[in-house]
Amino acid sequence: MPHPLAARSADFSDPPPGLTEKMMEQLVREFYTRARADSLLGPIFEERLAGHWEEHFAKLTDFWSQIGLRTGRYQGRPLPAHATLDLAPEHFRAWLALFEATARDVLPPEAARFFAARAQRIAESFQIGLNIGDKALAFRAAQQARED
Repeated sequence: MPHPLAARSADFSDPPPGLTEKMMEQLVREFYTRARADSLLGPIFEERLAGHWEEHFAKLTDFWSQIGLRTGRYQGRPLPAHATLDLAPEHFRAWLALFEATARDVLPPEAARFFAARAQRIAESFQIGLNIGDKALAFRAAQQARED
């Protein structure tokens, strides 16, 4: 049985042509504008980032630029930063829906699909890493089965 994290799909191909830094920044800024207004996500972001939004925009632009343009600029460790937020699967569902809608609204279709696929993978990885949600349960069950 293959390891659950080993599964890869066709949506993890090379970045689509034509991506730019400006697109990354526009995606980040528009997403966080929408997230701050969201009744579920907004309070979480505001509590942690009030007064530090420009720094966060720059860090997340680097993060998505690393994914989309392979710039190598992002050197952070995002999972530990989220470990103390008391997140639940509904937070990830809301984040994904908002991120995908934002990507569709601000990026060309191929780029929007590319980033939506990566956001899905990131959300799954975070939930496994934070030990929440169905994927985390499935991962733990598969891990336990291998140990038995």
